[in-house]
Amino acid sequence: MTTPANALSLEEQIDRWRSYLARRRAIQAVDVAELEDHLREQIAGLTEAGLATDEAFLIAVKRMGDLDAISREFAREHSERLWKQLVMPGVDTAAASAVRSDAVAAFGCAIIAAVLMKLPALFGLDLQADADFYARNVSLFVLLPLTAYFAWKRRLAPATLRWLPVAFALAAVFANAYPFAPRGDTLVLTVLHLPIALWLVVGITYAGGRWNQVDGRMDFIRFSGELFIYYALIALGGAVLMAFMAMIFEAIGIKVEPFFQYWLLPCGATGAVLVAAWLVEAKQSVIENMAPVLTQLFTPMFAAVLIAFLGIWLFAGQGLPIDRNVLIAFDVLLALVLCLLLYSISARDPRSPPGVFDVVRVVLVISALLADAVALSAIAARISEFGFTPNRVAALGENVILLVNLAWSAVLYIRFLRARGSFGALERWQTGYLPVYAGWAALVVIVFPPLFGYI
Repeated sequence: MTTPANALSLEEQIDRWRSYLARRRAIQAVDVAELEDHLREQIAGLTEAGLATDEAFLIAVKRMGDLDAISREFAREHSERLWKQLVMPGVDTAAASAVRSDAVAAFGCAIIAAVLMKLPALFGLDLQADADFYARNVSLFVLLPLTAYFAWKRRLAPATLRWLPVAFALAAVFANAYPFAPRGDTLVLTVLHLPIALWLVVGITYAGGRWNQVDGRMDFIRFSGELFIYYALIALGGAVLMAFMAMIFEAIGIKVEPFFQYWLLPCGATGAVLVAAWLVEAKQSVIENMAPVLTQLFTPMFAAVLIAFLGIWLFAGQGLPIDRNVLIAFDVLLALVLCLLLYSISARDPRSPPGVFDVVRVVLVISALLADAVALSAIAARISEFGFTPNRVAALGENVILLVNLAWSAVLYIRFLRARGSFGALERWQTGYLPVYAGWAALVVIVFPPLFGYI
């Protein structure tokens, strides 16, 4: 069941058109924005001629031409660009030049990230002896060059560029100025939450002025999932490379473990984030083909794990002990479920009617909601028995935030399944909730250390 066009506002109709176009495999965000400008010009001209907005929208879309033909044309053009950039570097075209400059910028930022990772060694800091320092600052070493890369690529306005250094400077201050206890709880919380807060800065930069739009935030969610996939593939390749290097060098009596430990691993792990980001930008169509398959594969698996846990917990009469380590593992699982839900939503065509996998996603959301309630009850029991600690308060806040998200997501998804709501409402809720995670993470980094005495 679809909503009639005249029941939607013009902006809602354009939002649906933009979402459909953005999911064409070969059309990038900047191209969608250009096509949207042409569409709005057509609509403005038609409405000035006396047509109603819904009529003007339908006629303007028809004039824009066949979107599948546009997608095929973009696919041919973008494939030629990448081919020329990779195997025909001598071809002097503006497209090839743009692709080469993008690659140079990405790999240049990757080198900067690697240099930042090794720079403290010049001041006598050792990767092992000063592990706390590196743990606090590794997100800065990685995300600062990544933000700079997207700021260059998106040609951000000066007003946006001015506050980016301020955000990272404040992050550096709160990460290094507090007198943390060695390996203390508040130090660990800062290490875990600082990259979450800074990831919002990366997202605003990646959106390039489209952060206030649902599509801009959804593009960033899609990018985050694809970045993780590419980074995992690079890490697997790096592991194979290191194993091969160790084998052949040890065969001639040379120990390469110090080189791995102090150079290849730290520099490669940081620089690979930039390389993965460039791959996402350069080869979007490849991973977009994989995204629906991956989400359809893992969604039922995670749902089955949660259902099995809830079934065993209820069958045992709720007598199973849930200690600290179990809670940590459980919160990690819930975070992975949330990431999977976000990525599956970003990979789904919002124009498609409800299907079997939508039912599976609802089962996953409801299972995660019940599991989160179990975790909250366990956290509350531990607080009442042992009192407040930084870890318990952080876990309590994160589970409450997750509970709110999952509860309303379940409502919106059930409405969509019953044809009483649109899939766009679920997209708007999930993308609009992103600043809540970053805000809580920033609160943990800034407030928790002095609140709990830097323990």
